[in-house]
Amino acid sequence: MADSADKDSKTEEATEKKIRDAVEKGQLPHSKEAAILTSFVAILIFTVFFARDSAIELSGFLSSFLEKPDAWPLDTEFDVTNLLRIVFMQVGKALAAMLLLLMVAGIGASVLQHAPGVVLDRIQPKLSRISIREGWKRLFGVQGFVEFAKAVGKLVFALAFLTFAVSEAQHRLMLGMITQPSAFSMVIREIAINILLALTFAMVIIGGIDIVWSRFHWKRELRMTKQEVKDELKQSDGDPIIKSRMRSLARDRARRRMMGAVPRATLVIANPTHFSIALKYVRDEDSAPVVLAKGQDLVALKIREIAEANGIPIFEDVALARSMYKQVSVDSVIPAQFYQAVAELVRIVYANKAQPKARQVRQNP
Repeated sequence: MADSADKDSKTEEATEKKIRDAVEKGQLPHSKEAAILTSFVAILIFTVFFARDSAIELSGFLSSFLEKPDAWPLDTEFDVTNLLRIVFMQVGKALAAMLLLLMVAGIGASVLQHAPGVVLDRIQPKLSRISIREGWKRLFGVQGFVEFAKAVGKLVFALAFLTFAVSEAQHRLMLGMITQPSAFSMVIREIAINILLALTFAMVIIGGIDIVWSRFHWKRELRMTKQEVKDELKQSDGDPIIKSRMRSLARDRARRRMMGAVPRATLVIANPTHFSIALKYVRDEDSAPVVLAKGQDLVALKIREIAEANGIPIFEDVALARSMYKQVSVDSVIPAQFYQAVAELVRIVYANKAQPKARQVRQNP
């Protein structure tokens, strides 16, 4: 009852993340009928193109074996072993093409449905796989009954095609019995081809339906509830509260780093209490003044406080400070339109630094 209610609540299509997780775990739609279909196709190809030559080679060997039994002594254990080895090799040689085709068909059925990959989760031991209770659920649960109904339907459908093919072949079989043995083998081959064609056609229909059903069932099993979609969205985008906290911490770290750079400034341009921009310019190092820090209101006052504590010149220019605050970025050179205004301020700073030295030179003589 709870499982039914849970499935009824899963109304949302699976997200890309859930589909990706299912693929990584090896939970993919798989049609068993596709493998059976490719096996029938492989047997049909063998019967049409290889069976005649293989049958002739095998019959030739068996004829020589039966007509000349004296040529195959069985006096010792080695003779018996050697004879069995030769017989098995001849039979294997006759059926080698069919075995190879069946192997290729089995691999092809899996590759055509899904790209090959290694999924360690599928081969890890799990107690549920050997649990009697879980096995009972698989056999007699809803899915078990669905699989049973599918098997019965496939059997009835295939038998209908097989019955039709055999009924059509009865007359030809009776006529073939009164012909030469070599001609009769060709009749049997043609009848076998017709029967295989009927079964292959039936399996094409069954396999096509099963492939469509397996993919539909897989997508339906991956459906999610509205709450699961919301939870996954939070996990992928991050909790808004945590994201806000992380942004706040990042801003604090950036502000501390910016304040730590103010003592290296050459000058500070300020709008008395609202804006402050700290600039650094060294003639031999910088191509243009670099913004070390900028701030508004409390941050602007803090920049001025640090500048005053370190003896850094502060120039109050309301228009320049407001305009620069909007257009400059920390750790970047100032835009070209501010070069002339800032150059005048830098010239004043360097001139003020040179005056004490000039006085000292005049006093030394």
